[in-house]
Amino acid sequence: MGKSRQDAASKADRKLEKKVQFYSKVRDTVTVLNAQKSITKKNKLRSRQKKLKAYDLSTLTEFLPELKSPQLSKPAAVFKLNSKSRQKLILKEGKQLNMVLNHPAFQADPLGSIHQHLLSTQPAAEEKPKKKVNKNGGKKVKGKKSKASTEPQSMDF
Repeated sequence: MGKSRQDAASKADRKLEKKVQFYSKVRDTVTVLNAQKSITKKNKLRSRQKKLKAYDLSTLTEFLPELKSPQLSKPAAVFKLNSKSRQKLILKEGKQLNMVLNHPAFQADPLGSIHQHLLSTQPAAEEKPKKKVNKNGGKKVKGKKSKASTEPQSMDF
């Protein structure tokens, strides 16, 4: 009878050990999931900040010429694009579009007026000096000439 009691005790110990292992695995899993959750929260916050930076055009103002306008724009940090401000922006842009579409210069020549607008608003493109090209239009090759290069070559420009 002493032997069966010892078996029962060791069986209970094994059960307890398995339960402890299970609970420790659960605890580890919960901590890992919480860590992942906080990481994804940080990533989402970071990507949201990047998107807001994309809307922020305040750095361009140092390159643009000074314009005297009675309306002062809000700083980018204060400007948040929520539902109400988005609605206001849509209305404002819609009015601007209607003004452009009804303008006589635009109605007379739409593409020409767009081109003129782009010319007046874009900075002048700097032309880079062209690289020198040798007479056959390719790079210089040192060494033996290949069979293909002994044939007459067309000079296409």
